[in-house]
Amino acid sequence: MLPLDKFYVPNRLARVVRSGRFELRFDTAFEDVIRACAEAERDREDPGTWINEEILESYVALHHAGVAHSVEAWRDGRLVGGLYGVALRGAFFGESMFHRETDASKAALVGLVERLRARGFVLLDTQWVTPHLEQFGAIEIPRDDYLARLHHALEAEASFG
Repeated sequence: MLPLDKFYVPNRLARVVRSGRFELRFDTAFEDVIRACAEAERDREDPGTWINEEILESYVALHHAGVAHSVEAWRDGRLVGGLYGVALRGAFFGESMFHRETDASKAALVGLVERLRARGFVLLDTQWVTPHLEQFGAIEIPRDDYLARLHHALEAEASFG
């Protein structure tokens, strides 16, 4: 998980975000974001992706239902990075992210955390703790601790939109 109250933005990235290099948008290109995430996964060492057409259609349906959301980084009218996930009450479950330009997905993550904090969210589930996410303060916690935090988040009043 990424503790929202301890989210750390490295100085260089903070300067990038403040510079306005990327325009951040929310939920304007959801399907494009998930397709880009699937493409990015196929480009990694493991050529498989868990985001197949059935999964994509399911998440798009969740998006239309107001449950799945995207954060997009745009530059010069082009989608250059982003992420998507599922929001349930005070919990946001990050699913995947991609970038076509350096720092674009990181800027989207900063935008996500700002939105979650402002809108009453208390849990950001990252699924995995990677070196990439550790730089922002991501941690692994024991299952019982996670379940208690999840229970609290599902009682919280929060709205992504």
